[in-house]
Amino acid sequence: MRWQADSPWVLKTVESKVATSRKKKPEQLPGPGMSPYQQGRARRRKLNKDKTYVGVDVSKENLDIAIARSDSKWRFNNNPGGIKRAIEMIKGVTPVLVVFEATGGLELSLWSALTEAGIDAAPTNPRQVRDFARAKGRLAKTDTIDAQVIAQYGQAMQPRPQPFPDTQELKEMIARRSQLIEMITAEKNRLKAARRKRIQEDIKANIEWLKSRLDGVDKDLRQAIKANPEWQEKFELLNSAPGIGNVTAAALVSEFPELGTLNRHQVAALGGVAPLNRDSGMMRGKRTVWGGRARVRSILYMATLVATRRNSIIKAFYQRLCAAGKPKKVALIACMRKLLIILNSMLKHKTPWRYTYSSASIGPCH
Repeated sequence: MRWQADSPWVLKTVESKVATSRKKKPEQLPGPGMSPYQQGRARRRKLNKDKTYVGVDVSKENLDIAIARSDSKWRFNNNPGGIKRAIEMIKGVTPVLVVFEATGGLELSLWSALTEAGIDAAPTNPRQVRDFARAKGRLAKTDTIDAQVIAQYGQAMQPRPQPFPDTQELKEMIARRSQLIEMITAEKNRLKAARRKRIQEDIKANIEWLKSRLDGVDKDLRQAIKANPEWQEKFELLNSAPGIGNVTAAALVSEFPELGTLNRHQVAALGGVAPLNRDSGMMRGKRTVWGGRARVRSILYMATLVATRRNSIIKAFYQRLCAAGKPKKVALIACMRKLLIILNSMLKHKTPWRYTYSSASIGPCH
């Protein structure tokens, strides 16, 4: 039996379906702002919309302070008295997050005072703040403008607060040790170029004095580590790895306090040894390492040079990469990442160096 298109039953069925489709609204996917469950950064902005962000531009002489969404601004001297008055002013703004740039040590006194006062503080990278200002079209640069931009950066990016590091004293001793070594090297170079005997004797005397100061810093460094059980435990674990000496272990304890608390991806990125892709469109660029903590990367570089000769696991890994045709510098960077991941695992599980580490236990490292 064949149905006819003009039959009453077919026409009635078609009309019924058309009417139903007209009554029924098409289903619409939720767009921006329509989801009942806000996630990620949007949710954090909603939770922190009433939070006040204070920006501080730190210079050698002054502290310029501004508040996001406000025209208020203050200036205090960057000295104990000025910092105390700044803290009293900031305490009146609650809840509060104080954002400032890491400016080579000028911010440490303020950071320490904020932590002691129980105020959340977040040091930020000056390059990121400057890029943020350019993105907003703020090309002018003054101390007042910088404080306002820092406050706006804190409100937009919402950096995580960080307490003042308890390893700061250790870090300063490591930095002083590096300075003394640089001065000794410079004096030795001058000694080679000196011709007059009196100048040579003066340089030699200065070298001997610098070496005595270097011995004093090393002694203070050992005493500071022994006085802190947590530092001593980390120091002994790191020192058990072939290629990691006393100075390198102490430097990692001071410069990398997060070591042992991160996963392998995070520790590689923070150490500046994570390969980052540079792809765009059809272009596939070479992976390069950059960012992270430059001081940690330089410490790890020298330790890895020794490990490729003294450490059986790193040595075998390095030779395998070179045999596969990898450039020596690329192979060395891969070894740096492998060594850092193993050290992170050692501190995480509180186990000394073992000669049974495998790629399965620490993940791929190249």
